[in-house]
Amino acid sequence: MEIKELKNRPDIDQHKKLYASYNQFDKLLMELRRKELTNETVNSINDRIARVNSVTGSEKELRKQIKNTQSHIVKLIEKEHRLVMKNHYRNTWLAVGMAVFGIPLGVAFGASLGNMAFLGIGLPIGMAIGSTVGTAMDKKAFEEGRQIDLEIKH
Repeated sequence: MEIKELKNRPDIDQHKKLYASYNQFDKLLMELRRKELTNETVNSINDRIARVNSVTGSEKELRKQIKNTQSHIVKLIEKEHRLVMKNHYRNTWLAVGMAVFGIPLGVAFGASLGNMAFLGIGLPIGMAIGSTVGTAMDKKAFEEGRQIDLEIKH
């Protein structure tokens, strides 16, 4: 079974943001066509594409539908096939590192130095730790062939 095509919309290039979203979504679908996906996953993706193709409303409405559909598809392929986008883990672990490592380290610095103004020192340290862990996980996903050659920009 094959993934459907997006409907051609000639007037789309008049709206910069919509054009960028539409092209990014189309590139995602092209990358997914190269992967081995189950019929169940392809059916779900095709249902979502049909929803996007059926939108006849405003530019804002179409952009919102594309964003929701793209998010759903990315979560679906990650859950079902363990496929991830470029820098997925780095972006995820950057925030996790700041929260899990950065804030406690900042509190420890602030408490040990007797000045809670040093709380901010832990955040860049946590960001570096999270970025390093995420980059290593991205590299592993690439080596295993689980990485899709596209970075999602919202």
